[in-house]
Amino acid sequence: MSLPVVVIAGRPNVGKSTLFNRLAGRRVALVADTPGVTRDRKEAEALMRGRHVQLIDTAGLEEAAPDTLAGRMTDSSAAAVHLADLVLFVVDARAGITPADEHFAQWLRRQGRQVMVVANKAEGRSASSSVLDGWSLGLGEPCAVSAEHGEGISDLMSEIVERLPPLPEEVEDSGTAERPLKLAIVGRPNAGKSTLLNRLLGQERQLVGPEPGLTRDAIAVIITDTDGYQIELVDTAGLRKRARVELELEKMSVSAAIQALKMAEVVVLTLDAVEGVNDQDLQIARLVEREGRACVVVLNKWDAVPDRNAARKAAAERLEESLAQMKGIAMVTISALTGAGIDKLLPAVRAAHAVWNTRIPTGELNRWFERALARHPPPMVSGRRLKLRYVTQAKARPPTFITFGTRAEKIPEDYQRYLVNSLRESFDLPGTPIRLELRGTKNPFVES
Repeated sequence: MSLPVVVIAGRPNVGKSTLFNRLAGRRVALVADTPGVTRDRKEAEALMRGRHVQLIDTAGLEEAAPDTLAGRMTDSSAAAVHLADLVLFVVDARAGITPADEHFAQWLRRQGRQVMVVANKAEGRSASSSVLDGWSLGLGEPCAVSAEHGEGISDLMSEIVERLPPLPEEVEDSGTAERPLKLAIVGRPNAGKSTLLNRLLGQERQLVGPEPGLTRDAIAVIITDTDGYQIELVDTAGLRKRARVELELEKMSVSAAIQALKMAEVVVLTLDAVEGVNDQDLQIARLVEREGRACVVVLNKWDAVPDRNAARKAAAERLEESLAQMKGIAMVTISALTGAGIDKLLPAVRAAHAVWNTRIPTGELNRWFERALARHPPPMVSGRRLKLRYVTQAKARPPTFITFGTRAEKIPEDYQRYLVNSLRESFDLPGTPIRLELRGTKNPFVES
């Protein structure tokens, strides 16, 4: 059963994202004093008075030419309004009703959607007269709130629930639905991440354009692929070199992108195939590895590559050389703009997810361990040979193994790499991070 949709709309800097976070009950959208922070629609499920609703935060409504960034943002907000069961039209109670508010209130009346005026920033006596001015918009009684301080939110939630469509008489909930696979799309600015998300969705969900850094927040949406699997896609802001991240808002965007990466199960690292693999791409890939996420590399803009064989070979060699800890990582060539190769991406994502979830039976694991030790015995350290006794898998997601033995913690890194590579080859674990922990056993004849 689809949830009722509540869309938050209004001109820039009236507190829409603050209200969105307050109603969602958690910090979901970026919030700053700078006007126009929100550029893409942001969605979250919220619980209000026992009713689950789908909240949508939108970019500020502005009068602008369609081909400008502001115009495209307004078009995206208008598309969200057309999905709404209820629109919360937010105005600034401190500033009072502006001509822009009046213009968009008139526009909302023509959309055939139920609209409720929310007068935000209404804390204190000075805002009370402006709240009453909200009647002039012709959209009914304004609801006074202070999203920043939480004032009036309880009454607003009650009013929202009263205006929602009634629940069906019978709601079936089998409780057997699988949790969606969490997939984050990351990469440098202007690599085509938002275009890729739009292509996977089959609609212009995210703002795209020639301007780098259009996406500021981590935007999540759920899709169902051709095989019926649910995937929660998260588009993120571009990750630049840390030294070049100066503005506070960009720092917040980068933080949201990294948090989305940490919460993901699989990461799609989107590269610009025309430019090739650069150092920042590798830094992002190493972050993916450190966080233990499964990864699929996408070479985007493949339609614009003049020598595809050379580009593929160069990318593969650079990744193999610099990401030895993720050897065999899947690489998919696509054009998000034209859709070429896009059908190969989600199967590659599911395959990477399956490898990331691999569990190896203990018997098979220890038979492999015996063969690996026989082929290359542990080296001598300080004139004494290390004795490794057995190995076990502690967990999956990513595959994590613990090796026990006398002075096992002294094993050199090159021998650890040998064991990890042997694990990867023997049990077909391409591309996924593999964790190997070493635990020594005490010699009972040595006094502590």
